[in-house]
This record gives sequence, structure tokens and C-alpha cells, in this order.
Amino acid sequence: MERHVLEKLVPGGDEASALALAALRSGATYSVGDRAHPAERHAGVFARRLKRMRKHGLEPLGLERAVRLIREHGRPVRVALVDSADRSWTFLLFLTEDGSAPVACAGWQRVARETPL
Repeated sequence: MERHVLEKLVPGGDEASALALAALRSGATYSVGDRAHPAERHAGVFARRLKRMRKHGLEPLGLERAVRLIREHGRPVRVALVDSADRSWTFLLFLTEDGSAPVACAGWQRVARETPL
């Protein structure tokens, strides 16, 4: 999928979407899944990831909302992964099965890991 097409598929209306769009326009790397997977499968996986992130003190932008929207969508979704050019943010764009419309967006800031001396 070409960058300008993906940019048009960013949902909008929330902070995660605004940051994802800015990242894409600033040269972020991205990939779009070739296949769609059942909505409940994605919702379950990302609900568990949300719980794990919160356990570690991280609050991802829009992930709770994305899980809800994916469940409400109820049909298979494709995922696009966007990494900001400076690698400080990761975003997930959830798209309809054919990749023609947005379902949800979530993002989180990457935590720099300390390296042992």
C-alpha cells in the first residue's frame, strides 16, 4: 500500500490518530498486513497487551478504545504497523478486511531500555 493511501486511512478524531498521521507524513516506516484476521482474535490479543502494558506502568494511546471498536466492528480486520522515523512511537492502524476503511488506531511511546554496563 502506498503511503498516501495509508495516510487517508488514519481514522482521525483522537490523539493516537493525529500522532500516527504526523509520523507517516514525517517518514515513518510502515507495513500493512496481507490478510485479515477475525475481530475477536485481534480484540483479545490487544486487550491482553493493554493489561500487560498497564501492569508495567504504560498507558497506550487509544488501545482501550481500539479494542472496543474492533469488537463492535465484528468483522475481520487487517493491521498496519507504523514506526515513527525516530523509532520513539509505534502505532497500529486497524483496517477493514479489504483495507479500504479505518476501524481504529492506537499508539504507544517506546521505552528506552537501559543497557547493562
